[in-house]
Amino acid sequence: MMIKTPERVTRREFGKRSLAAASAAVAFPAIIPSSALGLSGTTAPSNRVVVGCIGVGDRGSYLLETVLQEKGAQVVAVCDVKTDRRERACKMVNDFYENQDCAAYVEYEKVVGRDDLDACIIASCDHWHALLSLAATKAGKGVYCEKPLSVSMEQNRALREAVRAKKTVFQFGTQQRSDEKFLQACELVRNGRIGQLKSINVWSPESASGGPLEEAPVPANLDYERWLGPAPLKPYTKERDSNAWWWFIEDYALGFIAGWGIHPLDIALWGAGDLMRTPVVVEGTGVFPKEGLCNTATKWEVRLKYESGIEIDYRSQPAPGEWVERYGLTDSHGTAFEGTEGWVAVNRNDITASKEGLARDKIKDDEIRLYKSRHHMRNFVECVRDGKDPVSPIEEAVDGDALCHISDIAIRLNRPLRWDPALERFENDDGANARLTRPIREPWNV
Repeated sequence: MMIKTPERVTRREFGKRSLAAASAAVAFPAIIPSSALGLSGTTAPSNRVVVGCIGVGDRGSYLLETVLQEKGAQVVAVCDVKTDRRERACKMVNDFYENQDCAAYVEYEKVVGRDDLDACIIASCDHWHALLSLAATKAGKGVYCEKPLSVSMEQNRALREAVRAKKTVFQFGTQQRSDEKFLQACELVRNGRIGQLKSINVWSPESASGGPLEEAPVPANLDYERWLGPAPLKPYTKERDSNAWWWFIEDYALGFIAGWGIHPLDIALWGAGDLMRTPVVVEGTGVFPKEGLCNTATKWEVRLKYESGIEIDYRSQPAPGEWVERYGLTDSHGTAFEGTEGWVAVNRNDITASKEGLARDKIKDDEIRLYKSRHHMRNFVECVRDGKDPVSPIEEAVDGDALCHISDIAIRLNRPLRWDPALERFENDDGANARLTRPIREPWNV
């Protein structure tokens, strides 16, 4: 059900209507608010990025609050398959703007189909990420997509192809790239401050186990068919739609090996660059739940050995005691680069290094500089407005997400696999390659 809204003047229409308005103003002078002209520190309507938010649960509501603070953006639509979330988000927008202009939808098709929309923020369940992003991209919208990217490499490739074809802006929700600590760590590595890069240690929170198995009535506030969407048709079970559980159910996600692990893995990729874009042998072990609804790996240890010579040791929480002691970081998450002349480690709390002063060593203007973004959402809004590439573009999103997928496949098959990043396939392993695709339940294929 949609909350009807009055007709809006969008930035696409603004230029045309301004000509007519200018003629009328000659005969009927009026006092124009400074905000309409972009004065007093505001952004003129013609330059505002018009946004719709799809998925407004816990994370989606946070992103909605974030984009509302951006003066260069204007939210006009929210969408969710849960009535209470949808209505709460709509009220949040209307209260913020002090009007009743926001529309609330259950059907994502109505959001991406709006001609006045410039961009969509996708924060649905993981199994919907790529397909919703694909629908928005095909409609010509810029996309901010929460991580992880998708539940299959096939969907990742389809999305990347669409973004390239439509030449739209895509920002992946790996917001650590907009944190100065991570930028500093990666620039130190890129500029040889630790010598030649030899290995990277990566760790992230583990996944949950358990989950109720008893069937239950579908909650009145939930459109369960749309919540399932492309996933297999399964009976509703108690709290299946809660992220306490669906994060760790293979039908809807890969668990935290991707859902959280993408953050420190993405920083490894940012710091190592092309050294992590050579063929790699991946192998590892994982622990899987024996009871309950959850069936993704709760714990894992994965080794990736690249032809370039570097190795990655990727583990679930807790990090080994020697890592915690060596790097002085928490055991829950982090990325540590080891080189021939020292190391640098970083997480959301701190950046540390093997030598005093190294962590804060200034990178000079004539050295290798990575993309600098101070605010992930603002970077997205500005790039949509200006038609520029953001700090976490689609190519980096697919490359980072691939690390999660090949790690998950390796521990599930429990054998060494050789991955060719250029072809995005495993060499001589049909069984492993079969796991790069997933059936999409009709009629939800985009």
